[in-house]
Amino acid sequence: MSSERKPYRREAEDKRRQALVEATLALVAEGGAQNATVRAIAERAGVTAGLIRHYFQSKDQLLIAAYRHLMNRMTDDSASVLRAAPHAPEARLAAFVAASLTAPVVDPEALMLWATFLQETRRDPVMHDTHAQTYLGYRDRLQGLIAALPGDWPEPHARRMAIACNAVIDGLWMEGCALPEAFAPGELAELGIRSVGSILGVDLTPWLLLSAPILAEV
Repeated sequence: MSSERKPYRREAEDKRRQALVEATLALVAEGGAQNATVRAIAERAGVTAGLIRHYFQSKDQLLIAAYRHLMNRMTDDSASVLRAAPHAPEARLAAFVAASLTAPVVDPEALMLWATFLQETRRDPVMHDTHAQTYLGYRDRLQGLIAALPGDWPEPHARRMAIACNAVIDGLWMEGCALPEAFAPGELAELGIRSVGSILGVDLTPWLLLSAPILAEV
C-alpha cells in the first residue's frame, strides 16, 4: 500500500514546490525581491509559512530556486521548437535562435525578473553559481547546434562562436523585452538568424521563412 502512495505524494510535493516558485516569481515581478516576503509568498501560494520552510530552508533558497526555474524555462522554451524542426543542422540552429527571440521567451516581465535576480548574484555566491549554471545551460545548447553544422567545428572554436552568438541573442532579447513596440513582428528573430549566420560564416537565410511555421506548431 505504501509503495502505491509514493508517486502521488511525490507529485503533490512537486506541485506545492512549483506553486511556491511561481508565487515568488509573481511577487518579485510586482515589486522586486523585497516584495517576496515569506508571508506574501505563503498567501499567494495558498499555504502556511511553515509549509514553505518544509520545502526551503530560507527565503534566499526559494529565490534561488525561482531564478533557476525562470532561466531553465526560457532555455527549454527556446529548445522546444527542435522537436518540430527539420533534421538539417542549419534549420535546427535557425529555429532555436528564432525561438529565443520570440514570445514566450521575449517577455517584458522576464526581463524585469532577470534584472532583479541579477543584482542578487553580487551578494549571494549561490545565486552567482546558479546564474553561471543557467547561462552555461543555454550556451551549451547553442554550442551543440553550432558543432553539428557542416564543416570543422573543434570544441574550442565552437565554444567561442557560441559565446559570440549568445551575446548577440542576449542583446536582441533585452531590447525586444524592453521595447517590444520598436520591432515589427518577426523582426527580432530575423535579425538574430542573420546575425548568427554572419558570425558563423554560415548561410541561415534559407530558413528564415521556415522558422515561423515551426514556432506556430509548438
